[in-house]
Amino acid sequence: MTRNPHALSFDPNRPDFAPYGLTCVHWRPSPMRRPDHHNEVELNFLESGSVTYLLGGTKTVVQAGKLSVFWAAIPHQIIDFGTGTSYYVATIPLQCFLQWRLPEKLLQPLMQGRLVSEATTERSNSDRQLFGHWEDDLAKKSSELERPVLLEIQARLIRMALKLPVCKTARTKRERIATITDTGLNKVEQMACFIAQNYTEKLTVAQIGAAVKLHPNYAMNLFQKTFGTTLISYLTQHRISHAQRLLATNEQTVTEIAFESGFLSISRFNEAFRRACGCSPREYRRSHELDVVAAPLQG
Repeated sequence: MTRNPHALSFDPNRPDFAPYGLTCVHWRPSPMRRPDHHNEVELNFLESGSVTYLLGGTKTVVQAGKLSVFWAAIPHQIIDFGTGTSYYVATIPLQCFLQWRLPEKLLQPLMQGRLVSEATTERSNSDRQLFGHWEDDLAKKSSELERPVLLEIQARLIRMALKLPVCKTARTKRERIATITDTGLNKVEQMACFIAQNYTEKLTVAQIGAAVKLHPNYAMNLFQKTFGTTLISYLTQHRISHAQRLLATNEQTVTEIAFESGFLSISRFNEAFRRACGCSPREYRRSHELDVVAAPLQG
């Protein structure tokens, strides 16, 4: 397939955590020398080829013809791609995504930093048309066209969620129905953004609540109702992902990585890492070490 000459590629000079907003564009992959992260949910649809991300600290391959989704506040970095790769990238502001109240089996893995992909390519032809329409509509910079684009993305994600396996930690129907106002969702987005930008610092629940002008107890309850995980677990998840990436990509000592990732002691880091990854940091490094500036795959 001929590569789109107008396709965009990652700008390494863009400000960290700068928003993309609601977008849909053709993207040209290139090895990224630093990770990107922004507070949108990102959809990828590859028409051809493949893209390999370091998502958090996990090497993840996105395959052609299968819609893939991840929360881009998790640092993500293209480390490899197939020759002739052509793909679309769409981004949705987190606030908008949360308002849709999508099924738990899609929401929870995304908020836990995992990439969710469809199992088959059966919808690849219709997805190619959808992404093309979204790109054309959003290029017109018309607020009237944004609404149908958002409705179509919402419907597409619901269809995707319906085919996903049931999440083991999914909440009960009664818990899911708990009403959270748009104002509450805005506060949750602010907390998630604050953590994603500051997780390497010493943070407490009180500090996170204060950052969004909420009492700590209310902040904790609101966050857990929305994401199905505690603020502390979510904060730890970010720190572990950061440590995984460092272990895989540089030669700092484990102790240096622990403190750079926001942990206050090496013992707490080792305990949290083993609980999350099932192995020690040193074992993880041995099995995941890679070259993040590898040349493109020859396809």
